[in-house]
Amino acid sequence: MQAVVLAGGYATRLWPVTKHRPKMLLPVGESTVIDRILSELESDDRIEDVYVSTNERFAAQFEAHVADEGYEKPQLSIEETTEEDEKFGVVGALAQLVEREQVDDDLLVIAGDNLIGFDVSDFLDYFEKRDAPTLAAYDVGSREKAKSYGLVELDGDQVVDFQEKPDDPRSTLVSIACYALPAGSVLFDEYLDGDNNPDEPGWFVQWLQERRPVYAFCFDDAWYDIGTPESYLDAVAWALDGQSLVAESATIEVTEVGDNVHVLPEAELVDCSVEHSVVFSNTTIRDCEIRNSIIDKDTHVENLDLAGALIGAHTQITNGD
Repeated sequence: MQAVVLAGGYATRLWPVTKHRPKMLLPVGESTVIDRILSELESDDRIEDVYVSTNERFAAQFEAHVADEGYEKPQLSIEETTEEDEKFGVVGALAQLVEREQVDDDLLVIAGDNLIGFDVSDFLDYFEKRDAPTLAAYDVGSREKAKSYGLVELDGDQVVDFQEKPDDPRSTLVSIACYALPAGSVLFDEYLDGDNNPDEPGWFVQWLQERRPVYAFCFDDAWYDIGTPESYLDAVAWALDGQSLVAESATIEVTEVGDNVHVLPEAELVDCSVEHSVVFSNTTIRDCEIRNSIIDKDTHVENLDLAGALIGAHTQITNGD
């Protein structure tokens, strides 16, 4: 079996923090978003090759990261884009990857920005038993949230209806970006030849479900779709479980570090109160109250009260009043 980890997005809703950094490499506890997936694929003997599907802008960062972590299976497969408006769409990129890498085996497709609580090996066990296209499904608990995803309707564990981003969801069970396809169901070219939507993989699943049985692996563990500052901080909170994670080389003086705070190496916090936030490396924060915020590297912030802030790298913000 081969695997594709989708890592080609530009994460514009997390800018400026992700303008020059792929969101898949954002820290979540002791690891990163994508490492939680890559480490599982590395250890599963059923997975022979892992293709990290990314773009030209972030290719060098992923290449360096894979080398630094010592993975053996992952290899980059690069689409020729550098900006969001150049993208081929997820299905379009998958079709090109399958042709470029000559994929001819069963295929696992999983989003590199998915933080999932279940073991990928359990999902693959389920797929092997069904020997049919399989998706992972999660109850988001809100019809308003369900509007943003592919809605799944089941008869037992078989998908009997699939609607991508419906205006009026009939339930709250949605498909997350985790799919397993037998070799005979890797039909991206046939789908695209029918002038179908190349953007979201959910459209492909909807098309496939009308042609052959598709099954759902339902789970109730954690799931975070890391696409916004709020969802990223929620994922960090899940990983930290109410604790704080402060690098040994960070400087913390006369500072209250609250719940779910991650302070990276060489950061300096003096006379501050911080909670539910991520402070990146080489950042200095003085005389501040920081809540629900992401403050990127090499930044200086002083004498401010920040809530819900998203501050890019190499920024200086001080309040002299």
